[in-house]
Amino acid sequence: MSSSPLSTAQPTEDTFERLGRITRHLHEAMTQLGLDKSLHAITQEFPDARDRLSHVGHMTEAAATKVLNLIDGGQPDCHAFKARSQDFAAQAQALVQSLNAGGNAAALLAQGSAFGHAATQFAENQSLLLTEIMMTQDFQDLSGQVIKKVIDIISETEKQLLELLMHSAPERLAAIAHPKTELAGPQVPEKALKQNDVDDLLASLGF
Repeated sequence: MSSSPLSTAQPTEDTFERLGRITRHLHEAMTQLGLDKSLHAITQEFPDARDRLSHVGHMTEAAATKVLNLIDGGQPDCHAFKARSQDFAAQAQALVQSLNAGGNAAALLAQGSAFGHAATQFAENQSLLLTEIMMTQDFQDLSGQVIKKVIDIISETEKQLLELLMHSAPERLAAIAHPKTELAGPQVPEKALKQNDVDDLLASLGF
């Protein structure tokens, strides 16, 4: 028994409506991401949410690079300070033994030797701390990969969902993507729709 036109049309309409809602939710989520207050202050010059997310990735990379450069500049000073402290401690200790001094002089030389040893340990600890900070900067590589992955997924998903809607409403799409007042010239499909065009398309389709 053949199915009626009504029974075959209903699933298509339901699918179309669900695709429209998914696309609308995705589009609104991208817009909210782009207008988030924590990102808006530093990326307000970027009009598109994906560009803003990409900008965050670039800023994270720049910050990590700056930290690494500062560490590279500080490590030599720590090594030099450690070496000089070791020399000072050794010389102070040798002076105490050679002079066989007593009283205040011996106490002062002993304090100087102790300070030299403490300064040496401090320089060593600071060097280890800088090394640890440098090792933790690998988060930037991971976060950069995640950000790029999210951007690619968002872009590809929105593109595919919009293409499905485009095939379902080619005439309304043409009216939006190619207004009569637009200058003549070849159109690249991926670039024909801008951010406002997506809103117009979804609105015209009832989503």
